[in-house]
Amino acid sequence: MNAVDRALLEAAARGDTDAVRAALDGGATVDARDEHRRTPLLLAALGDHTAAAQVLVAAGGDPDAQDDRLDSPWLVTGVTGSVAMMRALLPAGPDLKVTNRYGGVSLIPAAESGHVDYVRAVLRETGIDVDHVNQLGWTALLEAVILGDGGRDHQEVVELLITAGADPGLADKDGVTALQHAERRGFTGIAGLLRAVR
Repeated sequence: MNAVDRALLEAAARGDTDAVRAALDGGATVDARDEHRRTPLLLAALGDHTAAAQVLVAAGGDPDAQDDRLDSPWLVTGVTGSVAMMRALLPAGPDLKVTNRYGGVSLIPAAESGHVDYVRAVLRETGIDVDHVNQLGWTALLEAVILGDGGRDHQEVVELLITAGADPGLADKDGVTALQHAERRGFTGIAGLLRAVR
């Protein structure tokens, strides 16, 4: 790797916007890859360095470029729950159907983690598939119940998903629905929300 590409990757990773600009002006490749195939935009997304990401997007950075773990800048926003980064990447036209190593779209890890603001924003501002099924056979709704803690944030995520049209009848690979999972786990608040839409 040449020095200017390395400088761009390092600047993006630490969120040094001026150094990102300087490296790009110096001829750095906007989608240069490090040893794990991470691009500058992915490194900026991982660090939630929004200003640096905006510069990279303006220079043509690819929001869908995946590393050796199948993470991409766009997919990472669902993990971090960063609404600001999500919005910084939208002008780049991310492919909402690109999936992570679990076969999930960005909405699924966000629902699992109880990232209420992100779930609300991505449902409102994109056409993401609310009922996408990952390799485990889980939708965002199922993941919010199965891997969530049943608390206020996960209840709100479930409510947002239902309001956005998530199908509560979609069951996991064993035929167990989100409502059945909620009842088994004693998540009375979530169970009540799911019963109301049956």
